[in-house]
Amino acid sequence: MSIHAIDKNMLTENVIINYRDRPEGSESKLNTYSDGMKVLFTIAKLYKNYRPSNFFGIISAILFIISLIFIVPVFIQYFQTGQVARFPTLIVCCFTFTAALMSLFSGMILSCIIQKNRQDFEIYLHSADERLKNLMTLQSKGENVNGD
Repeated sequence: MSIHAIDKNMLTENVIINYRDRPEGSESKLNTYSDGMKVLFTIAKLYKNYRPSNFFGIISAILFIISLIFIVPVFIQYFQTGQVARFPTLIVCCFTFTAALMSLFSGMILSCIIQKNRQDFEIYLHSADERLKNLMTLQSKGENVNGD
């Protein structure tokens, strides 16, 4: 909820609550590793949803580096002998590079969609605010707002 509120530029407030100790003899239902993995996956999902260009840009960079690491020996051998002896490696490198480009452009497209959704949300808030002001104006004038 905090991330969504920050993303939508909403006002937040800190509410102080009191905690009490766990009753004697009770055990925690938390599991460090499985719950920790759930938290990490949730963080990754939120990062992907709110910052898609960064998320897919990182994936794209990793795929590009992998393709570069494997293509360099193929190019070196090609420039030395004039032949490509590791043809399967060349094909895998080309597919990995293509996946890197697809990831990069996916992030860019999703980033544009996220920006459009933010603009639509702001327009919706503005129109709802205008409708509320009009309703309050009608009520202050004593007009019937139910349409009767």
